[in-house]
Amino acid sequence: MWGRNVYDSISKFLQFQLTVNIVAVIVAFTGACITQDSPLKAVQMLWVNLIMDTFASLALATEPPTEALLLRKPYGRNKPLISRTMMKNILGHAVYQLTLIFTLLFVGEKLAQTRCSAHQRL
Repeated sequence: MWGRNVYDSISKFLQFQLTVNIVAVIVAFTGACITQDSPLKAVQMLWVNLIMDTFASLALATEPPTEALLLRKPYGRNKPLISRTMMKNILGHAVYQLTLIFTLLFVGEKLAQTRCSAHQRL
């Protein structure tokens, strides 16, 4: 039961970390190429990683095993740690986060001005 719980926790942690790191690297690289200055400085990247690592580790390390874990078949030795479903989840979440971040980065100022001017007219 504990072995399956540890395996599941590691899988969840990897999925979360890979999503966060893929997004951070793409934002830093693309932002540096387009704006000639990275939107995330080195210290900010370190803080993002520190906070994400800490909270993800705490959340997954404190998850107790359940009896339901014993109802499913054990994983085989050759099963990859990152499954096809996990890869789809990672890429899907990364695309969603990148869409939101790039919208805020490149169009956010215009959106804020539009909302401010609409409030001023009222």
